[in-house]
Amino acid sequence: MYGSPQKRDFISFTVTKEDDKTIKRQSCWRVWRRMSRLQRNIISFLLAIGIVLCIYILLHRKASTSGMENAVKAPPWDYGVGEDYVHFENDGQPGKKADQNKEDIANVNHPDTVNEVDQDNNVDEPVIHQPGGDDDEDDGEDEKQNVENHEIPIKYQPKYGPQNKKQEAVLAAFQHAWKAYKAYAWGHDELKPVSKSWNEWFNLGLTLIDSLDTMILLGLKKEFLEARDWVANDMNIKPRKDVNLFETTIRVLGGLLSAYHLSDEPVFLEKAILLGNELLPCFGSKSSIPYADVNLLTGVAKAPKWGPDSTVSEVTTIQLEFRDLSFTTGDMRYKEAVDKVSTHIHNLPKANGLVPIFINANNGQFRARSTVTFGARGDSYYEYLLKQWIQTSKSETMFLDDYLNAMNGAKEKLVRTSEPSKLTFIGELLSGERFSAKMDHLACFLPGTLALGYKNGLDEWHLQMAKDLIHTCYQTYARTATKLSPEISHFNMVPGTKGDDIIIKPADAHNLLRPETVESLLYMYRITGDEIYRKWGWEIFQAFEKHTKLPHGYSSIGNVQNVKDPGIRDKMESFFLGETLKYFFLLFSDDENLISFDKYVFNTEAHPLPIRDSQGKIVQ
Repeated sequence: MYGSPQKRDFISFTVTKEDDKTIKRQSCWRVWRRMSRLQRNIISFLLAIGIVLCIYILLHRKASTSGMENAVKAPPWDYGVGEDYVHFENDGQPGKKADQNKEDIANVNHPDTVNEVDQDNNVDEPVIHQPGGDDDEDDGEDEKQNVENHEIPIKYQPKYGPQNKKQEAVLAAFQHAWKAYKAYAWGHDELKPVSKSWNEWFNLGLTLIDSLDTMILLGLKKEFLEARDWVANDMNIKPRKDVNLFETTIRVLGGLLSAYHLSDEPVFLEKAILLGNELLPCFGSKSSIPYADVNLLTGVAKAPKWGPDSTVSEVTTIQLEFRDLSFTTGDMRYKEAVDKVSTHIHNLPKANGLVPIFINANNGQFRARSTVTFGARGDSYYEYLLKQWIQTSKSETMFLDDYLNAMNGAKEKLVRTSEPSKLTFIGELLSGERFSAKMDHLACFLPGTLALGYKNGLDEWHLQMAKDLIHTCYQTYARTATKLSPEISHFNMVPGTKGDDIIIKPADAHNLLRPETVESLLYMYRITGDEIYRKWGWEIFQAFEKHTKLPHGYSSIGNVQNVKDPGIRDKMESFFLGETLKYFFLLFSDDENLISFDKYVFNTEAHPLPIRDSQGKIVQ
């Protein structure tokens, strides 16, 4: 026992006071035991947080380093579309071998690097480089020099622009909207003009992409080049996000292809190829009908969240864009995918050439007894029948046959007149058989499509029905307090009654800045030469200016019948810049060859694509 150290069940430490007079030995364990339970819990919580933070920092640094290494290793021409072709040269023409063209494409600055931001359902948010600042209003010398000495070679040169006062007014409206988008929503999908913020839907820069060809037509070189640089440097084609095949195709794929054809800038075709590849998994369903949604990062395609079916208009309104992508690149996979859909729909039985609005992607069959309409979920099926026939110089008669059957069916089953003014409108069949005197604003695309058919050789009655319908579409604007159309109109059909032909229900009284009536006015003016259509268009434009223009952009409104308080909705749809203002600008043009109907066919989002011959070559 002697000389043996005494065992202790504690650790001691020495505390020296400032006066250094006494030295006390304290036990850590005894100090801990003397603390209250609350004190011990607080210390334990703080220690846990510290450990978690340390682990997070170490893992984050490791992931960042790994991402940088992968980014360096990835070749800029690795599109995942096969070894033989990269599909375009610097002049945008198909056919050069990949090993011959890698150097050319590598000169285009197009990294797809992004930072992850845990915002809006954990969506990958691109690193956004905003040109200028919130007060970026003038073209200073430094800015001009940046445009002239651009890192990316500039091929685009302005060849359009306003030619009269009305076009200048449209240009001013676009610039007002664009300035707000640039200041508060740059690179995001939609502007919220009241809250001066942004809304994200697909994380693909919808407003920016939708606006590219509009800026080309308006002659806005500086704005266009800034947007092009965002596409080249910041656009992420693969966000961790479920996107809708139809909306992504008409807005983004169509917008990229149109911008490429009008500007010859190869970066747009490059991004279109990447996007087309990411959308192809939708066509892997058990039937010939594509799934409605796809996750662009994982490639997982599926039915929409609201049910097992796809919308008929959505699966049949992707053909113009995918076919153009094949014609432009020489890669026929895109055209083959959508042609399979068209052939399947063509072979399904239809009553009077009309289609229900839902179809199942697993069994490929229409949903029994679903609504037949030229409004939402049915509209653009009919539009694309005619336009696919036109796209390949009227060489594919299957589309014309289906279109003619549908127009005859619509004339017999859906077209009615109201009381007391005898307005011609196109209604719906509920459960496939019961008539409803309901007409969406979306259905106002039909007069323009009918007129386009007449221009391409169809019977005179197509033009007459177009005239009758566009008069009604105009009346849905002219008869409201704000002179703006509601989203949905119902029509009085009781003989002998007095009052208004048009009934607007409170739930349908909103206006979303939609383009369909202006679109049809453009077709009607160009095809008939009647100035009344430009007069009506100018009235509608002025109503938009009066009731939807805000200090920072434009907004949808909630009630077209309330002039004092129309109910600002704090949302500027991307199609306002991509479609509505573009159609206004073309309507007020004195040059009918500005995007001629003989050389271009517009997709349903107003993006012009070139008309081809039967072999897919552009008609000159």
